Amino acid sequence: MKRILVVDDEPAIVTLLQYNLEKEHFAVTTAGDGEAALTLALQEPFDFIILDLMLPKLDGLEVTKKIRRADIATPIMILTAKDSETDKIVGLELGADDYVTKPFSPREIVARIKAIERRVTNQDSAPESQTAAMTPASQLTVGELRVDAENYQATKRGEKLSLTPKEFELLAFFSKRVGKILSRDALLNGIWGFEYPAETRMVDIQVSHLRDKIEDDPKHPVYIKTVRGFGYQMEVPNE
Repeated sequence: MKRILVVDDEPAIVTLLQYNLEKEHFAVTTAGDGEAALTLALQEPFDFIILDLMLPKLDGLEVTKKIRRADIATPIMILTAKDSETDKIVGLELGADDYVTKPFSPREIVARIKAIERRVTNQDSAPESQTAAMTPASQLTVGELRVDAENYQATKRGEKLSLTPKEFELLAFFSKRVGKILSRDALLNGIWGFEYPAETRMVDIQVSHLRDKIEDDPKHPVYIKTVRGFGYQMEVPNE
């Protein structure tokens, strides 16, 4: 049974999420403040974390930052107020994988979590023979970038890139589709596993962060190009 940590200081929201997640057969642990959430996240294994940003004792942004600094790659979904665009951007920059704006539908959260669960399950359940056959294809090379899709490692000119889990997924997704123009909706569906046109801004934020990590000059990218009116395209430099 998958374990989810739900963190919010509003009991009604915690109760709503816990009820709907347990109906879907998730095991739910709850916390009402940032310090308790961080202690749980550092000491116990969770498959997902749903984290409100406005928390007592330690806010959600600090919790996210400390979790990622501890090299814990558990997917984090942050809950934000409707008008907190800056917090969304900072949260994603610190390593959150997704955000949902309050007020939200519990069904939407369940759908997003299940999409992540399906991707993880599909990877983990691949037969050993199939995994071995796929190993060569998991070693991707694009210019000076090397992407090991199986071991979640990426390098540039032999130096390891420090990527968040979502940045790595995005890089691997692009690297498997060099030369192909990818719409924001296609990236949203392929990486996050859902289709919500209003959330395509999240794609732009993550692409921008990825460019900061892989491009020599992020303002003049040579790997991930913007195709105006369509989306993005990964290219091999000088080709």
